[in-house]
Order: sequence, then C-alpha cells, then structure tokens
Amino acid sequence: MGARRLADGPEGRAAAARVLADGGVVAFPTDTVYGIAVALHTPGGIERLFAAKQRPLDKAIALLVADSAQAAELGELNAAAAALATAFWPGGLTLVLPLRADRSLPAALLGDPSVAHPRVGVRVPDHATPRALARAVGPLPTTSANRSGEPEARDADELEAQLGAALDLILDGGPAHGGPASTVVDTTTEPLRILREGAISIERVDDCLASADLPGVGR
Repeated sequence: MGARRLADGPEGRAAAARVLADGGVVAFPTDTVYGIAVALHTPGGIERLFAAKQRPLDKAIALLVADSAQAAELGELNAAAAALATAFWPGGLTLVLPLRADRSLPAALLGDPSVAHPRVGVRVPDHATPRALARAVGPLPTTSANRSGEPEARDADELEAQLGAALDLILDGGPAHGGPASTVVDTTTEPLRILREGAISIERVDDCLASADLPGVGR
C-alpha cells in the first residue's frame, strides 16, 4: 500500500505533524529537493529513515530546525556560528555544532564517532513547510527523498515511485526548486572548516566572519 498524499498547505502540514508525532515517516518539499523525515525521538525512527533510502547508518544526516533558538537547544552556538546563522538562515547553510552536554542523540546524527566531542549538523531551510513541521514536533532528522545512489526526486510523482511503500505521508508541493546543496561549516574547530561548499560560497562565509571581527575559515 502506498503513502497517503496531501497537498502542501496548512491542512496538509497539520496532518503531517500528526503523522510525525505518531512515529511515521513523512516526505515534504524543502528549498532545494524533497526530503523525508521522522520525529527526533521516535523509537527506531532513524533506522526506518535510513532503511527507506537504503543508506548505511554510518553516514550522518542533519536536522532541519525552525529557527536559531531551536538549533541552540541541540548544539552550542559560539560567536562565529551565531554570526553565520544570523546572516544565512533561513537558507543554504548547515552548521556543525558541538552537541550540548545536556542532550543525547542517536549515533546516526552525530557524525564521526572518533571525534572527541559529539557534533550535530543543523539547518534552517528557506521553505515554510519544514520549518512549520519542526516548530510543531521538534527538530527533524531529514534526508533527501531518494534511494541512495539514485537521482533525487524532482516532484511528488517521482518520490512516490521511488519511496512510496516506505512512507506514511507525502506532502505534495509541486516541482522541487532544485539548486545547489547547502554549504556545510564545521564550527567546532579553530579556525572554522568548510566541509562542503554549496549554496553559499567560502567568500561569503569569510565576509560574514570578517564583518563580525572574527577569524575566517581555514584553508
């Protein structure tokens, strides 16, 4: 049986929030591609998310959050992270933050286990739907809506053909906007490191840090 499919909008988002709160897997549009997500503390939810994509559990994924305040509930924002968040959120920036000492997360969300202090990747997307869902149910472990190694789904039809049997609900927001993936900045090191250059150039990151009288990224 395939996933239920609803139009993206207030009613669809409310239904999606209920499905997430009940432990389901939901697909929805973001500012680049469609994503699939579970509620953060759903028992076995991360494993189900990875199984849907046929993705190894040792490849960490980021969490989509509603705003900087929700990001700060997960990770520690130093001066550089706060400056970058103010400049580029909502948008194509993923910040890798030190996990707060009073938080625990599944290992699949914490990246390299050899790193001394656990880290978590967070992003505020430039799309109302994931922000609304994160506001309703909390930070969302999210990954692109496609099987690993296959092209990303461009719309709800392609998404349903690839992953429909593994999903509980699809929010149909029309064709995905596409565009480059987010730039990933590791704020846990001095100087900061660019782990992936994407939507936001290294020069823009450096300019933002310079305007805040902070050191630039390492080269």
